[in-house]
Amino acid sequence: MTAKSCSLAARTVLQQCLQARLQIKPADEHSEAQFVQISRGMVIYICFFKGATEDILPKMVSTLLNLRLSESTTGKMVSVTELPGSLLIVPQATLGGKAKGKGMQYHNNINKEDGLRLYQAFISLCEKELTAAVASVESAAEVTVKHGTYGNRQVLQLDTNGPYTHLMEF
Repeated sequence: MTAKSCSLAARTVLQQCLQARLQIKPADEHSEAQFVQISRGMVIYICFFKGATEDILPKMVSTLLNLRLSESTTGKMVSVTELPGSLLIVPQATLGGKAKGKGMQYHNNINKEDGLRLYQAFISLCEKELTAAVASVESAAEVTVKHGTYGNRQVLQLDTNGPYTHLMEF
């Protein structure tokens, strides 16, 4: 294990999207599947590592929401807050995987209880920051923050005008 991987608190993958739809609860004998959906914006896949604390969250949210990853109508690259766009936050424990032989191991991932707490705090901070950033924009009513269910397997449908995907580590 390298010194860098020991010090990582979180790993995210960002994908700009035209729209995204995430199944948050599968169908069962009593109910249909449940989904959340966003229009234009950004999907954030997120995984926390052992030792991560809430201290890292403000830097993560500020960095992720202010990166210029979306193309405006003029062709200029803008952040999701400048667009303004929506967020879909997807918990993705597999981002913490490390290949061992032909399989994957997830020994560096945070435990489920601490991960859930950080995930919920991350969502709240994203909602607060995005709402504040787009408060004065007329189309802000269309801007939302949706999220997946921590610890569940989820099905994602994504429409994009180019796989403009970025890995960010904190």
